Amino acid sequence: MVDDDQLLDQAVDVYLTGLKGLGNFISQPSAEYSLSFEQYMILRTISKQPGIKLMEIAEQRQVTRSAVSRQLRVLMANEYVRQKPDPRDRRRQSLTATPLGKQVEERISTKVQQRFSRWVSVFGSDRGKQLLDLLAEFNKQIVQGELDEGKEQRAND
Repeated sequence: MVDDDQLLDQAVDVYLTGLKGLGNFISQPSAEYSLSFEQYMILRTISKQPGIKLMEIAEQRQVTRSAVSRQLRVLMANEYVRQKPDPRDRRRQSLTATPLGKQVEERISTKVQQRFSRWVSVFGSDRGKQLLDLLAEFNKQIVQGELDEGKEQRAND
């Protein structure tokens, strides 16, 4: 039976070699356009949902408005996204992808899909789904659980 120290060593090794590598594997296509993967995902959302509001993106991604706003600054500086007043409520800004932004989103999406398809062809759909299900469960029970506990602790302090 593997003891806790060995399990910890294995977890650290998997993180350093596998999960960080997975992050690089996923984010590499967007880096070619000087975008983080998070910025690409926001650009993708805006491309697929023209007129979406910053608050809606924050809710969908489960992050703060300021986090989305920081990412949007880069997208607007690169002229990938435009912000314009909502005709129904001029205080609110709707977001649309520019023609250049749509083109960049499509190119990155194609590369991401190609990389993912190669990954699935090597690893297999069934094993890939098992891995993703396990990682999702880990995220829900452990990562999000600890984040929720931290929020509760700060609220009680």
